[in-house]
Amino acid sequence: MRAIIIGGAIAGLSTAWWLRREGWETTVVERGPAPSPATGLAALDAPESADGTLDRGYVIDYFGPGYDTLERMGLRERVHEYGLGLNALRYRKADGRHSARIDASVPARVTGGRYLTLLRGDLEGVLREALGPEADVRYGTGIEEVHQDDEGVTAVLTDGSTERADVLVGADGIHSRTRRLVFGPESRYRRYLGAHAAAYVFTDPELMAVLANEFQAVEAPGVQAGMYRLSDTAGAAFLCHLSPDGSLPQDPQARLREVHGDLGWLVPRLLAACPPRPYYDEVEQILMPGWSDARVVLVGDACQAVSLMAGQGASMAVAAAEVLGRELGRVAGAGAGAGPAEEIAAALRRYEGRVKPVIDAKQRAGRGLARWFVPATPTRLFVRRQALRLSSTPLAERVMRPFLASPRDTPLDAPVEGARP
Repeated sequence: MRAIIIGGAIAGLSTAWWLRREGWETTVVERGPAPSPATGLAALDAPESADGTLDRGYVIDYFGPGYDTLERMGLRERVHEYGLGLNALRYRKADGRHSARIDASVPARVTGGRYLTLLRGDLEGVLREALGPEADVRYGTGIEEVHQDDEGVTAVLTDGSTERADVLVGADGIHSRTRRLVFGPESRYRRYLGAHAAAYVFTDPELMAVLANEFQAVEAPGVQAGMYRLSDTAGAAFLCHLSPDGSLPQDPQARLREVHGDLGWLVPRLLAACPPRPYYDEVEQILMPGWSDARVVLVGDACQAVSLMAGQGASMAVAAAEVLGRELGRVAGAGAGAGPAEEIAAALRRYEGRVKPVIDAKQRAGRGLARWFVPATPTRLFVRRQALRLSSTPLAERVMRPFLASPRDTPLDAPVEGARP
């Protein structure tokens, strides 16, 4: 059996790995260009970093169900090779004075060491490597049309080619074109969380010496500017601010300088290094009543976006890909009985039934935490600072444990009868 996977990032590559393991043929279609041969932090020297972008993506904290999946894929040690070694998250007031610090040893202890901070693109690179050079991954093209019938699904690609398969997987991110073609416009499913976020890389050796191995964030009501070290010469910025208007500005650089311009310490230097076109997007979730339609199914941020306020987006994408792959693996080995269309539909229902309750809970948690991610008022900011100051205490670790530890014996992690070991 064959699957076309639209999207060659974390969700798409993970899905391809699990489907191939279950005996499926796969074709991964990615609209972006082929990745740079530079890997890890060496990508900072690649030409694409000159305009503030970074082929290896931006920093994520990786833990939870997806960590368990990577371990089952045999990739735990390989992924840990890309750990950034950030040893703390330090908050500062608008004038640069220290306000709170979270030591990285806290989540490490809570998770039993099953916690890693790395660049999103490095996780993607490990997954691409694991998929192997023989895998069919096509760059520079995307999905143009989708047509389904009783026998299969046809994808018309933007390069004019046509692909036929048993299943089409939309793993093309929060602004998924697959979702738009099959399930309707994004506006039906988008839930804006009241904030904008931006990220970019910059070169400043003196600033790197100050940052050392800490993620440092300068905060004020409604606004936050974070920065962290990537190498001896280069670092990355992550900025977030509240915005009642969900529309994106025509000039992101000017907007960032306007909103964050009153912050002190190293922020003016950080803003001066902002490129004309940084990564800039709304903070939002995708809420859908269902993730499949006949032979088309969604995975990752295309249907499961939890937002940076909830975290674990990459982890959940990898874990969901395992569930999807294992459930479709049951179709490939089903043999006689129900027809392929019925078997596929049943597999997609099982996948959704196991993963969606977990995603729904994380999305609810993300919406609840939104007002604390970038506090809107001085009072709320004060309360968050006090909570963060308690983060290294034994009581705080007990409170954090349910949020950081990998869930066991949940519908998402339950073994699949008949799946390959």
